[in-house]
Amino acid sequence: MSYPHFLIMPYPILGHINPLLQFSQILAQHGCKITFLITEFNQERLNNAIDHLGSHIKFVSLPDGLAPEDDRSDQPKVILSLRRTMPTKLHKLIQDINALNGDKITCMIVSKNIGWALDVGHKLGIKGALLWPASATSLLSFQSIPRLINDGIIDPETGHVVVLVLVSS
Repeated sequence: MSYPHFLIMPYPILGHINPLLQFSQILAQHGCKITFLITEFNQERLNNAIDHLGSHIKFVSLPDGLAPEDDRSDQPKVILSLRRTMPTKLHKLIQDINALNGDKITCMIVSKNIGWALDVGHKLGIKGALLWPASATSLLSFQSIPRLINDGIIDPETGHVVVLVLVSS
């Protein structure tokens, strides 16, 4: 029996990396092959932890498209940079991994913030799923932003909540 080969791709912040890494360890304990993709910036920061995990999970990295001095806490900037620079590099990485041996990637698990990665996998015939490692409440809030903008509750330019005056009857 052949075990699946998962490409796990968390959004590049610890709040996504850690839960997906824990999920990967569980999959690996059940015989699945895991390739865990992180940014080069995070790989440098996490080298000691990566070495401690052993050989069940293979780590690979790609650049995030930002300069070393760029502020990675500016999430819109990070999201745009990843979307602009990573798809082509991800496509090539998957092709290279699949050409290396008989363990082709069979499934991708990616953080919802970088769902575009599933489009890359789909073009290569790889199935996948989105994972949201935070609470259901935060996912609902995140998913509601477009509607809140359309309803005039959030200012699309500033991202601030428009002051609402409630009048009781």
